[in-house]
Amino acid sequence: MSTLVLDPITRLEGHLKVEVTLDANNNVTAAKAAGNLYRDFENMLINRVPKDAAFLTQRICGLCPVSHAIASSKAVEKALNFTPNLQAILLRNLIQGSNFISSNILHFYHLALMDFIQGPQMSPWTPGYTQDFRFNSTDTQNLINNYVTALSIRRKAHEMGAIFGGKLPHVGNVVPGGVTATPTSTDINNFRTYLNDITSFITNTYQGDVNKLASTYSDYYNVGQGYGNLISYGVFDTNTTGSKLFPAGTVTNGTVGSFSEPNIKEYVGHSWYSSPSGVNPASETTTPSYGKTGAYTWLKAPRYNGQSYEAGSLARTWVSGDYRNGVSVMDRHKARYTETAKIASNMQTWLDQIVVGTSAYTNVSTPTSGAGIGLTEAPRGALGHWLSVSSSKISRYQIITPTCWNASPMDDSGNVGPIEKALIGTHVADPNQPIELLRIVHSFDPCTGCSVHVMSPEGVEMSNFIVQPLGV
Repeated sequence: MSTLVLDPITRLEGHLKVEVTLDANNNVTAAKAAGNLYRDFENMLINRVPKDAAFLTQRICGLCPVSHAIASSKAVEKALNFTPNLQAILLRNLIQGSNFISSNILHFYHLALMDFIQGPQMSPWTPGYTQDFRFNSTDTQNLINNYVTALSIRRKAHEMGAIFGGKLPHVGNVVPGGVTATPTSTDINNFRTYLNDITSFITNTYQGDVNKLASTYSDYYNVGQGYGNLISYGVFDTNTTGSKLFPAGTVTNGTVGSFSEPNIKEYVGHSWYSSPSGVNPASETTTPSYGKTGAYTWLKAPRYNGQSYEAGSLARTWVSGDYRNGVSVMDRHKARYTETAKIASNMQTWLDQIVVGTSAYTNVSTPTSGAGIGLTEAPRGALGHWLSVSSSKISRYQIITPTCWNASPMDDSGNVGPIEKALIGTHVADPNQPIELLRIVHSFDPCTGCSVHVMSPEGVEMSNFIVQPLGV
């Protein structure tokens, strides 16, 4: 038996540490995923004006700020029993859709693809792993060329979203009450020009590249499977009555089922918190306790009906019926492409519905008391904001990010998190270059920057040897 530590894992947002135990045949028998930074946004928000949260919570993450703005705005609107008008819903969809497309393309080309191809022999791609690269030189160069092109496509997606969002990555126009932008015909034409260029890349480049990856590494349909449980809160409202492009739901043992928010509880038995464990976020508190016995991460362990559930593109497309092939490394990549193409197509429809010169904003009041829950999806999965208000100020605020679902630790009943479960059983061909583990972790597109925020400079070696993943 030996222990292998990857710390830090690069090509993701934030600081993630993964520790696995290998048996004599280099098969993973146990795994721990640790977020090594501390987030205190929930406590920072207490006693602030509720409307401020839509701006402050965006600073949790530069990759999914739009989803935080929408979740926070929805929580305030729920506390007011207010529903934005259709124009606001459409503009939010277009802004959030821009963010989803940018993030999904980022994930495939710039965060995950380099696990499968040999990068240019120059900085910052060297030094790097050399294990199990299967593409020939022509295919490798084409993928590198598309990697570079994808940088421009991501920029266009940001510029597109900023037309109605005011700016990106952190938007200024998504607030409780709707969207403060009033679209012009020029705005719509400019947005469509961007969208057409981006859609062309999705159809003509992204689709071929993800299919090529899937055929070359087809064995990864059987790697990183985990529990197979999936959860989605639903995203992209299509009308004012709650219908969504990707509906809320769960998948348990391959069966699609309903979703009910009260069934969510967070556990902290193995997290550095002393606050009560097994509590629904609506009544939860956050009390840090670094160094707590038995704990190994700053991430809490959200569970649905007491079970671990995976969030993300695969969950959304499985619940919606757009992709139901399986649960694995490669299924996560295929589902993310499928979702990206569907979002881009529907953005054309939403853009057609925008009415020039029509306001998308209602100047809503500040709630004096009460509570609200804002549920949506970030590119990486289910995102929820739970708000309580007293005397017109925030008295409680809780956030569960997608990576808290995916990279969660063992819960109080001994159930490991989805990434940990997906790692267990994996064979590592070369413990000095554990590329298999990186491919599994990156397929979840973790974002521990969304999960935690301040760190201690001290470090303690806890293993027989430590491997630091190399390359961008």
